[in-house]
Amino acid sequence: MNRNPANIRGLYAITPNVDNTEELVGMVASAMRGGVRIVQYRNKRAGKDISLEQARALRDLTLSFDSLLIVNDDPNLALEIGADGVHLGKDDFADQTETARIASIRRQAEAAENPTLLIGVSCYNDLSRAERAVAAGASYIAFGSIFPSRTKPGAVQAGPAIVREAKRKFSLPVVAIGGITPENAPELVAAGVDAIAVVSSLFGAENIHAQAVTFNTLFA
Repeated sequence: MNRNPANIRGLYAITPNVDNTEELVGMVASAMRGGVRIVQYRNKRAGKDISLEQARALRDLTLSFDSLLIVNDDPNLALEIGADGVHLGKDDFADQTETARIASIRRQAEAAENPTLLIGVSCYNDLSRAERAVAAGASYIAFGSIFPSRTKPGAVQAGPAIVREAKRKFSLPVVAIGGITPENAPELVAAGVDAIAVVSSLFGAENIHAQAVTFNTLFA
C-alpha cells in the first residue's frame, strides 16, 4: 500500500500482548481477511528477540495483503524490518521537543533508505500537542482514550468532541483510540474520524474476522 498518509483510514488494528508468534499472526490474518489494512505492532511485554521475530512475521503478512505496518514506540525496529511507519507516545520523546524527535527519526529513516516512513503521534486529549506534532511533520495524529478502555483503564479521557475539533483544525488524518466498539464507533465516524484504532474489541472478539467486517462496514 502506498505510504500516503491519506491511507490512514478505516479500522486500524493494534496487536494484543501475545507472545506466541504463530498465534499472533493467525489472529492478525483473520482481521486482515476481514478488511483491516493498517496494523500496528505493539507488544509491551515482549523482549527484543520476540519483538523482532513478531515484527518480521507481521511485515511478511502485511505485505501479502498490500497493507501498512506501523511499529509502536520503536523507530529502530521499524527501520530494521522495513515497516511503513512508527507510532510515538509521550514516553518516546524523553526530553526532546516534537520537532527535534520527529526530525531525528526522519534522518534515521533517510539513512536507512526508508524516507517515506510514516510517523504517528499520540496526542491524548491535548490539541496543543497535536498542533506541535503537525508543525513538526507528523503523518497523522491520534487522540484518546476516547471512551473507557480495558487496555488502558487509567488513560486520560478525551471524548468524541476532540475528534470534531481536530478535524476542524488540522488537515492530517485523525485517529481515535480507546474503548471503541461497533456500538459507539458510529459517533466517531459521524464526527469525521479517519481511522479507529482498536485492540480488545477486535482481537478479544469471538470471531475476529466478523468483527473486522463489522467495523469496516462503518467506513463503507
